Amino acid sequence: MIDRPSSVSLWVAGARPRTLPAALVPVVVGTACAAGEAGGVIWGRAVLALVVALALQVGVNYANDHADGVRGTDDARRVGPVRLVGSGLVEARRVKRAATISFTVAAVAGLVLAALVGWELLAVGAAALLAAWGYTGGPFPYGYHGLGEVFVFVFFGLVATAGTTYVQVEELTALSLVSGVAVGLWAVALLVVNNLRDIPGDTAAGKRTLAVRLGDGPTRVLYVVVLVGGFAVATVGAGLEGRAGWTALAGLPVALPALRDVVAGARGPELIGVLATTARAQLVGGLAYALGLALTA
Repeated sequence: MIDRPSSVSLWVAGARPRTLPAALVPVVVGTACAAGEAGGVIWGRAVLALVVALALQVGVNYANDHADGVRGTDDARRVGPVRLVGSGLVEARRVKRAATISFTVAAVAGLVLAALVGWELLAVGAAALLAAWGYTGGPFPYGYHGLGEVFVFVFFGLVATAGTTYVQVEELTALSLVSGVAVGLWAVALLVVNNLRDIPGDTAAGKRTLAVRLGDGPTRVLYVVVLVGGFAVATVGAGLEGRAGWTALAGLPVALPALRDVVAGARGPELIGVLATTARAQLVGGLAYALGLALTA
């Protein structure tokens, strides 16, 4: 007899915790960018920005699970994290409710930030929520049409990083925008390796991700370019702003096994470990980068 996972473990798995560095890193880096600027770090606003980012990430993951499940894109044979709806473990309506609750938490925290900083944040927040839901939901799920990487780069890179700096110093800075590019490239690397793993299943299901459109080989090249590119942009870009961006290179040794496996042709279940390693590299590199920025503010 096979034991069913507990309810708590199911919901945690459905939230896809390995993707959460994509929400944490931009807020930490954006806060480090605020150090040394007029007004400096405002911790209460930084915490609210973190709530927004984490709630959006979890909401996207649940919404993706729901949309793929009801469309029949996922099934129990898919490789990778458990699919709550596709595997029949949780009813679709409950997963949709979880996504809605997550997005509501993000919206409430965003409203508080808008009240503190300026109502111009409402437009940014509304765009982020629409983009998060539209990734695999709505009449044109752009994640099915090869545009998911654009969403990740913009909202979990540029917007989350520069936005975190903005809510604290109330201006856009060159350093936060450069840092947003680096963070966005790391976040894209997570999505690229995830979609690389899912090429066979997505192709069969008619899900035309960028990885499906490019094919196996070019997707592997893209993964290397965006992951290594993030470290390069952080190092050079922050250096041009007089800050110690080279500390981001602490994440490169962590990334090397993932880069090696992808170049060597790892497939299927092997890429689950690559995804976890990529997330660790993003986390280590991002935290080290933020530390370097803060110490040289």
